Amino acid sequence: MSDYILVLDEGTTSTRAMLFASDGVLAASAQEELTQHYPQAGWVEHDAGEIWEKTLRCANEVIPKAGGAAMIAGIGITNQRETVVAWDKVTGEPLTRAIVWQDRRTEPFCAELRAAGHEAQVQAKTGLLLDPYFSGTKMRWMMDNVPEVRSAAEQGTLAFGTVESWLVFKLSGGASHITDASNASRTLLMGLTGEGFDAELCDLLGVPLPALPKVTDMSGDLACTDAALFGRDIPITGLAGDQQSATIGQACFAPGETKATYGTGAFVLTNQGSVVPNSKNRLLGTVLMQINGVRTYAIEGSVFVAGSLVQWLRDSLGVVGTASETEGLARSIPDSGGVTIVPALSGLGAPHWNAEARAVIAGLSFASGKAEIARAALEAMAHQTHDLAQAFAADGTTWQTLRIDGGMSANDWMAQDLANMLGVTVERPDFVETTALGTAMLAAVGAGIYPDLQRAAAAMRGDVSTFEPSMEDAVRQERLSRWRRTLQAV
Repeated sequence: MSDYILVLDEGTTSTRAMLFASDGVLAASAQEELTQHYPQAGWVEHDAGEIWEKTLRCANEVIPKAGGAAMIAGIGITNQRETVVAWDKVTGEPLTRAIVWQDRRTEPFCAELRAAGHEAQVQAKTGLLLDPYFSGTKMRWMMDNVPEVRSAAEQGTLAFGTVESWLVFKLSGGASHITDASNASRTLLMGLTGEGFDAELCDLLGVPLPALPKVTDMSGDLACTDAALFGRDIPITGLAGDQQSATIGQACFAPGETKATYGTGAFVLTNQGSVVPNSKNRLLGTVLMQINGVRTYAIEGSVFVAGSLVQWLRDSLGVVGTASETEGLARSIPDSGGVTIVPALSGLGAPHWNAEARAVIAGLSFASGKAEIARAALEAMAHQTHDLAQAFAADGTTWQTLRIDGGMSANDWMAQDLANMLGVTVERPDFVETTALGTAMLAAVGAGIYPDLQRAAAAMRGDVSTFEPSMEDAVRQERLSRWRRTLQAV
C-alpha cells in the first residue's frame, strides 16, 4: 500500500523533503540551505531556480527510502508564504530573483496607498494591512522595475506565484498554475470571503489578474507531478502556508485554540472558526483552512525577527558559535544584567507595524558579556509575544494556553520564559516540526488515507511537554517596563 506522504517544506533559509509514514513517524528527510541575496539594505532575494533544483534533489534523495515513487500516496507542500516568484509560462524559467517575505523595498508604495486612504478598504476585504510584508506590492515592484516581467505581462506569458505555486508548476511540468487559499490570503489580492483573486484589488495594486494562479482548496486531488520526474505521476494532495500548516499540525481545530511558531520569525494564530476576523488592534485576518470549498479563519500576529536574531548573533557578531549555545548561556546568569534587545532588524511587525524601525541593544555596560546578550535575545521572544497577547486580548481573544513549535521552541529555557512572561501554560509537542506535520496531515486526508483532519491528527500527533508559569509578578513587570522603554528608541 502506498501510504507514505512526501512533504516539501520550503523555508526561508533551506528547503527540505520529509517522508512521513501514515502514523506520523518521520521516516526520512533531506535538507539543503538556500542562498540569501541582500542586494541593498532592506532587500532580501532568493534564486527561484535554486529553490526548484534543490527541492527536486532533496525529493529524489528521500523517495527511494519509501521503496520508490509507487509507495508515495501524495505530496504536500508548505512554504514561507509571502515570497513572490515571477516566471514565464512558456519557458518555465524565472524572470528575476524571488522577493522574500522579509524584503522591505515596497514601503514607499505602501505609504502612498495609506496616504491615499486605501488601508481601511484593503483591511476590510483582505484582513491585512498595507505593509511590504505581503505579496501583492512585491508583484507591483517587479512590474515597475523588471523589464522582463513587464514584457511577459504584455505578451500574456507572465506567471506570478508564491513558492508553493512555483513548485507545483515545475512539478507538474507546467500543467498546473494554482495556489492554495491560505497562501492566496496573504497577497493583498484576495478577499477573505472571495472565491478567487479580486479584480478591484488587482487594479489598486497594479497586478495583472491573468498572471495570477487559480485559488484551490488546501487538501484534495490538487495537481499531479510529471511522470518523468520520479518514474510515475504522484498526486499533489496538500498545500498550505507554513503558519496555517503549523496551526493544523498543532491540532488547533476549535475556535480559540492558539499556536505560536518560532522559526526565522514568530507567528501566532488563533482559530476563529467561521467568523471572518476584524481586528481593531492591528492584527491580521487570514484563511486558516479551506477544504471542500469551506473556509475556517484565523487571527494572526506576525513578528519578523525571532530565530534570525540568534542567527545574526552567530553569523554577523560571533556572540555564539551555534544557536543551541544560547540556552546554556541564558542559564549561566540570574538575569540579563539590564540588557534589552528590540530585534527590529527588518522593522517591527504586529502589533506595531513600523517598517522603518531598526534594532536596538540597550543597557550595555562593562559588565555585559555574551551571556547577557544571548539571554536578552531569548527574552526578546517572550517580550514580543507578550505584546501580541495584549493585542489578541484587546480583540476579544485571551489565550488560555499557548502551543509552541518551530526550531527555537526546542530551547527549554525559552519555553519556560514564555510561560513565565505570559502567565499561561505553554505546550510543546515532542515533534516540533509541526509545519511539516500539518501539511502531511492535509496531504494524507487529500490522498484518502484519513477521512478528515481530526482523525489524521489523532493518528499522527505525538506526545506533548508542558511548561507552567513560575515567575514573580514584580520580576515580570520590571522586564516589561524595560522592554517598553527600549521600544521607544527604535
